[in-house]
Amino acid sequence: MAAGESKAIMKFMPEFQATFSSGSMRREKRAVAGNSVLAALLITSLKIIVGITTGSLGILSEAAHSGLDLVAALLTFFSVRVSDKPADADHQYGHGKVENVSAFIETGLLLMTCVWIIYESTKRLFFHSVEIEPSVAAFAVMLLSIVVDAWRSRALGRIATKYDSQALEADALHFSTDIWSSAVVILGLTLVWAGRRYQVGWLRQADPISALFVAGVVVSVR
Repeated sequence: MAAGESKAIMKFMPEFQATFSSGSMRREKRAVAGNSVLAALLITSLKIIVGITTGSLGILSEAAHSGLDLVAALLTFFSVRVSDKPADADHQYGHGKVENVSAFIETGLLLMTCVWIIYESTKRLFFHSVEIEPSVAAFAVMLLSIVVDAWRSRALGRIATKYDSQALEADALHFSTDIWSSAVVILGLTLVWAGRRYQVGWLRQADPISALFVAGVVVSVR
């Protein structure tokens, strides 16, 4: 190989590596965000079904929380696509700030969920008691939710740290705290079941109280 050709190749290599690295980053961020959307869609649908069939406010609160997480995941998916675009005439410093806007919108959506949960919980605790029908499907869905949230929290967190993505980091935080809220909803369902089995009427209040805990989780990650 001639010396001139060798120098030309060496000059081209950094540009090639940068292009490859940028492409790899875009693919990884979009893949993990896309998988998060699919997971959120599945979990939200299942929670809505079992929430309606059981009458559990805890599960319905989790369904609302997951539903807005689905919207947030969609925002994240599209924001990472936009933020990865190179700078142009109208965005001389790139499109990275789109991820910051996405994180801000997610916070607003979660706070809206919190207001609804507190309203419904207060109504059930003091004004309108609702009979809950715990089922095996309800417990199974909530356990599945914990597994899925743990998986996507780790996946999103890894990519967020690797590429310094605020939008993915926000989603990772949401899903890690969702694990705790799901666990408390399971505890609430267990107490309601025990109350029905052993005729302890006040234990039915465990369900709206677990919903209030979900609201607390929402506030804690705002």
